[in-house]
Amino acid sequence: MVRAGLTGGIACGKSLVAGFLREMGAAVVDDDVAARDAVRPGSEALAAVVEEFGRDVLLPDGSLDRPKLGRVVFADDAKRRKLMSITFPAIGRLLLERFAAAEALGAPVVLYESALLVENGQADAWRPLVVVTTTPAVQLRRLCERNGLSPDEARDRVRSQMPLEEKAKLADFVIENAGPPGETRARCAEVWAELLARSTG
Repeated sequence: MVRAGLTGGIACGKSLVAGFLREMGAAVVDDDVAARDAVRPGSEALAAVVEEFGRDVLLPDGSLDRPKLGRVVFADDAKRRKLMSITFPAIGRLLLERFAAAEALGAPVVLYESALLVENGQADAWRPLVVVTTTPAVQLRRLCERNGLSPDEARDRVRSQMPLEEKAKLADFVIENAGPPGETRARCAEVWAELLARSTG
């Protein structure tokens, strides 16, 4: 079995790539899904977020208004670090449980999908490392369309992460996702073949 990392910039298409690799036989542990589950209603982490940022970050049903909180923390690095200090321990516990469950499935490849894998200093712990990239213009357009952001808000979020070209330099495999999905899937198939070769080698 191979444990591999999957990362890239925001709105570059990590989830698309993860979906293709899951279809091909990978077990995927998604950091963002764990992050959502860690702050579900009734959780200690959500209570701590509300204490720090106020009840205005909640939706009427009591769940976290992630877009609203995102606008606050991505415009203020100190607030973003504070949010991370609250949520990361809870996310970490969930991830450990999900890695164990994924490995128990017996899949040849377990992928850890995480937007901040490199920023968190985990690139070498998750090799081979797959980095999904796109062009800056496509990244901003997708982010504005997907999240309903203004161009300035989108740029703030992009700037909060390591530049794509720096992440790509650290990669074992780069998957460019600027063109049609079929092109991305074909590249995923090439990378999948390489990962399988490592799992059986």
